[in-house]
Amino acid sequence: MAELKTKPSDQSVAAFIDTVADEQKRQDCHTIIEMMRAATGAEPVMWGSIIGFGSYHYRYKSGREGDWFLTGFAPRKQNLTLYIMAGFERYHELMGQLGNHSTGKSCLYIKRLSDIDQGVLRELVARSVAHMRAPAPV
Repeated sequence: MAELKTKPSDQSVAAFIDTVADEQKRQDCHTIIEMMRAATGAEPVMWGSIIGFGSYHYRYKSGREGDWFLTGFAPRKQNLTLYIMAGFERYHELMGQLGNHSTGKSCLYIKRLSDIDQGVLRELVARSVAHMRAPAPV
């Protein structure tokens, strides 16, 4: 079984954020760090090119298992990608109030924090983290 390449490292989060060319995106990164730190009670850690907070252990029916962050984000060239590990199915109401965004399975894509309701984002992150910490999250 292949080993995951994305793992926690000692790489500096601050140094990584400093490489973000766009000043507004850098400021948004600092705001997201504080939001995710508050939701998890964990310090940010680099997982490859993703800034992750906390961790959980997963095990699939196939036998594959590993550790992953509870929530995290990555400043990408086109957008900010936030990782909402619980997915979005149970958060229809919040998603409708969030503002301009798109989603993948567990990825929330936004251009800038000013495009969305940050209070709704805080609630989404907090609920997802609580769900992932619950016994046997689905």
